[in-house]
Amino acid sequence: MRVYFSGSHSSGKTTCARYVSETHNLPLISETARMVLSEKELQVDALRYNMDLVDEYQSEVFHRQLLEEAKYSSFVSDRSAIDTLAYAGQHSRILPKLLREPQLDPYLASLRASDAIIFFVRPTKATLSQDGVRESITFEGVVAIDAQIKLLYEMYGIRYFQVSADSMQERVKLIESVLSLCSG
Repeated sequence: MRVYFSGSHSSGKTTCARYVSETHNLPLISETARMVLSEKELQVDALRYNMDLVDEYQSEVFHRQLLEEAKYSSFVSDRSAIDTLAYAGQHSRILPKLLREPQLDPYLASLRASDAIIFFVRPTKATLSQDGVRESITFEGVVAIDAQIKLLYEMYGIRYFQVSADSMQERVKLIESVLSLCSG
């Protein structure tokens, strides 16, 4: 079973992913964007004005997501490569290049497989909070990424389960219901 929590920043994906990882004893793939930022010792400010650096960073995040997922047959992931494509479209110049990557078609097929369960966590004003990484978070910015992610899932015909509740209790009920139906 491969479980993805997909959606914009500040929507509560990490909390949900940690819950499923711990409850179902599955390895957790942390957000690859943060991994790359940390490893390269990049500051978010540098990604605001240096477009070459932004392009390189977004490409590396995309490829790192694929690499991390390839390490496991079962996992919980805080994001999918679909998310990385949305962010690349919003912040860089390389989305057309990433859409032509030879790894993309097999990856999309893997997301359509029956063992892939994608929870699309929708943003709400209640989940909006500063995460210590991004300079500033606006609801408009969160909604813009959310819309791009939804477009990509719809465009590629990938099944997802929408998580819209503010309450963690309600989110857990939905997640557990879907997981029990998909794994049973």
